[in-house]
Amino acid sequence: MTKSAKTWLAIAVSLILIGCIVFGGVMAMLKWDFTKLSTDKYETNKYEITEEYTNISVVTKTADIAFVISENSKCSVECYEQEKVRHSVTVRDGALVIDVVDSRKWYEHIGINFGAPKITVYIPAGEYGALSVKSNTGAVQIAKELSFASIDVSESTGDVTSYASSSGGIKIKTSTGNIYVEGISAGSLELSASTGNVTVSGVACRGDATVRVTTGKVTASGVRCDGDVSVDVSTGKAYLTDITCKSLISDGDTGSISLTNVIAEERLSIERSTGDVTFDGCDAAKLSVETDTGDVRGSLLTDKVFTVSTDTGKIDVPQTASGGRCEISTDTGDINITIK
Repeated sequence: MTKSAKTWLAIAVSLILIGCIVFGGVMAMLKWDFTKLSTDKYETNKYEITEEYTNISVVTKTADIAFVISENSKCSVECYEQEKVRHSVTVRDGALVIDVVDSRKWYEHIGINFGAPKITVYIPAGEYGALSVKSNTGAVQIAKELSFASIDVSESTGDVTSYASSSGGIKIKTSTGNIYVEGISAGSLELSASTGNVTVSGVACRGDATVRVTTGKVTASGVRCDGDVSVDVSTGKAYLTDITCKSLISDGDTGSISLTNVIAEERLSIERSTGDVTFDGCDAAKLSVETDTGDVRGSLLTDKVFTVSTDTGKIDVPQTASGGRCEISTDTGDINITIK
């Protein structure tokens, strides 16, 4: 290394050290509160709702949304928001409508933002009409004391947690984020995540229930469904426990699936490209399992007439001659089934 290069390197290192010292000093004065570095200014705006409404509609860009129970049986909306990205709160045509109003110029979108906008809807416990939430970035939480005629939540990036029931359908969709639904009843259920985990617990569904995940994990337990249950996972594992339904169908590309105490009145169908299939105390009038690479093993509750095949692997199934049909095929993997 030349003398000139060494000199410039020493200068560069010195400038970096000076910058670190200055930054540390500034942050110490700010008590390491990074939000104080934000170029966007925030404010809190509160709205008291006195008009009658049934439906609720929320449209926002980058705000967390929480529906919580009001302590005084009145409805109000609190918005912690940017000065130029405010939300309008009105009652129109019998609906509480919350819309984002972005008044920024194009150059005002450039800056440093450490803030976290939030919309809190304080609402009395009870039954309401349709709930619609659309957001680009932000989490959504819905309290268990609420119920709606329908629920439709669409998120680009953010987690959705719902404890609210619906007399009609519940539809929750997120591109990147987790979905958590617990202790609800619904006419139908449709949960979809492109990248994220879906967890369903303690659900009673009068119609069909569908869960779709492109990349992530599905965990479902304590589900009672009068219709069919469909679980589609492109890449990821699925854990299904204590489920009763008319039929259960699960398709997937890569990932194992585990079923414990899953009882289908008519059909139980599992299909995987790569992944193991495990049963523990499951049953259906007809079972079918197809996997390219993976083992199929576990226990069923009643006798079946088995039709099984594997290209590379061992087969060990009961030699029963009565009961429903059980068809299992795998290209590479063992098949081992017992009857409890």
